[in-house]
Amino acid sequence: MGGMTSSQSKPKPYERIAKIFQISNESAKYLLNHAQKSFKDEKPSHALILEFVETQTYEFIPTPYDLALALKENGIWDYELTSPPPKLADEEDVYF
Repeated sequence: MGGMTSSQSKPKPYERIAKIFQISNESAKYLLNHAQKSFKDEKPSHALILEFVETQTYEFIPTPYDLALALKENGIWDYELTSPPPKLADEEDVYF
């Protein structure tokens, strides 16, 4: 078969997400779980979210809601979203 031995299990979706975005496994789990929670009723699987992320070229880490919105807008998971979370501080409006 391939070069994988049985001791090397397939990486979990959050592990792949962590690698793609160069974030911790905890942050990756948070991103996936909250992207799921951005949908009202029907929640996409972590595997589906990962498949979508792998087809995108993100220059920065999307928010869970942005990720959910992208899944919906691209017809990957066309289900109703919850309301967007309130923005803490809109970067556009923050001047130093």
